[in-house]
Amino acid sequence: MSDDMMLVVVNHEEQYSVWWADRDPPSGWTPTGFAGTRQECLDHIATVWTDLRPLSARGTES
Repeated sequence: MSDDMMLVVVNHEEQYSVWWADRDPPSGWTPTGFAGTRQECLDHIATVWTDLRPLSARGTES
């Protein structure tokens, strides 16, 4: 993979992914505001996505 600019995107289940910065994200995915190389985006995701369960599976824990 090249060093093309990528975006970190998130869906309604608070699951993260990377997407090309020069393309609109697919339906249901929203840019988080973080952009960089693919590796920088993956590193950012590893930092912010600490609970890998989908939002719907997390329930209302206290």
